Amino acid sequence: MDGAGLQEWVGGWPGGESGMKWEDDLVFTVAGKMFCVVCVRGPKQGSMSFKVEDERFLELTERPGFQPAPYLARAHWVYLEDPGRVPVAELRALLRRSYELVRARLPKKTQRELAD
Repeated sequence: MDGAGLQEWVGGWPGGESGMKWEDDLVFTVAGKMFCVVCVRGPKQGSMSFKVEDERFLELTERPGFQPAPYLARAHWVYLEDPGRVPVAELRALLRRSYELVRARLPKKTQRELAD
């Protein structure tokens, strides 16, 4: 999955935005809070990281291809070196859930603004 494909998926989600950070990464945010990071160039091109539920973190990191995300594992983020190994429907659901988890932690006022 590349950055352009992800932008098509998440582009219509309320408050969703994307931008480059750290020179190589396309970062997807909701109201300024990250929910997905995709490496678009360099040796890790194509890899991605995203937030998961606390309960699913151990389950997913035990699966082949998933591992704790560097620097963000304490916040229950997982890293996928090759997202193509995950079925598209499952990857979409995981990214949507990541968005929902981050959105749910926003201030109530911001959540209401996103709902309008």
